[in-house]
Amino acid sequence: MADPVDLTKRLIACESVTPATGSVFDCLEAMLTPLGFAVHRFIEGAGEEASGAGPVENLFAVRHGPAGARHFAFAGHLDVVPPGEGWTADAFAPEVRGNLLYGRGAVDMKGAIGCMVAAVADIPAEAGTISLIITGDEEGVAQFGTRALMERMAELGETPDLILVGEPTSVHRLGDMMKIGRRGSLNCWFVVEGREGHVAYPHLADNPLPRLVSLLADLDAMELDEGTEWFQPSNLEITDIAVGNKATNVIPARATGRISIRFNDLHSGAGLVARLEEIAARHGALARPVISGEPFLTPPGDFSALIADAVEAETGIRPEPSTSGGTSDARFLKSIAPVIEFGLCNATMHKRDEAVAVEDLGVLARIYRRIALAALAG
Repeated sequence: MADPVDLTKRLIACESVTPATGSVFDCLEAMLTPLGFAVHRFIEGAGEEASGAGPVENLFAVRHGPAGARHFAFAGHLDVVPPGEGWTADAFAPEVRGNLLYGRGAVDMKGAIGCMVAAVADIPAEAGTISLIITGDEEGVAQFGTRALMERMAELGETPDLILVGEPTSVHRLGDMMKIGRRGSLNCWFVVEGREGHVAYPHLADNPLPRLVSLLADLDAMELDEGTEWFQPSNLEITDIAVGNKATNVIPARATGRISIRFNDLHSGAGLVARLEEIAARHGALARPVISGEPFLTPPGDFSALIADAVEAETGIRPEPSTSGGTSDARFLKSIAPVIEFGLCNATMHKRDEAVAVEDLGVLARIYRRIALAALAG
């Protein structure tokens, strides 16, 4: 098997803060082409630099098996969050210290992609069709990434039977958790318009702040649900209140607030938006909702058992199926094939001195190989 540590180092060394393009995709293409993969690369969102949504590079690589063979896909992202300050060494200069490999993306998720490449390098072409669905904007607004990849795959006539996303799902040790679903995500901005004036003459002004405070209090008091068999309760959180009033003696003309909702499969994005708009209207506010993803569940069954068997064979433990945590590009991919997430330990993702255990990379590569072979065998 190819060395997943070396592959991961090569990917980390390519700086790829979201939205990512360029050298990191060159690096991955150079790994896959000698293995017989046809690599399709394209950029979406050109001209979107000002918004931070683009441009985004995407890569779909496929190696076809015999006619009629099953198709198994790995999916992930090469973009990373900004490194921030306080690293012990350069975040994009991968370094093994002790039993850990340090670098931005070591866990989330260049390490997993290195393991995917190592795994497919050790799988014969006659085993079936294998593909990699790799984007450059999972850590960003996800506007020009995986959804664009899905459109390109449809144009190519490529539809996987099963998809594994390599997000870092393990908690205490490699293999203890896989994600069989995710909650949906919705953000909403509220604007309350008033009329500015001197605080000594309130009858000549209209203060928007009491209405915003009342609106947010009503939203904060909402009980969405108590959870389901597979999902934790939905939650609504107030994430921002802004006025921008620098004067102590002026009633402001406008006040804004923002909330974020993570919701389970008892709700839909559209249903929640309707509730938010109704509550906002009662307080004289304008609601501007953005649905980032709907909830999904891949019910426990053959696919999750296949993954659990592979993990147990290499680690001696069976992963807990869970829907906890944030969201991922699985929220899009679930519309074309059953999808489950499984990957490295997530303790250091998005933190300074992000690091992965060197031993875990070798184990994960072997797990991915087992999963792919079992999936292709049907």
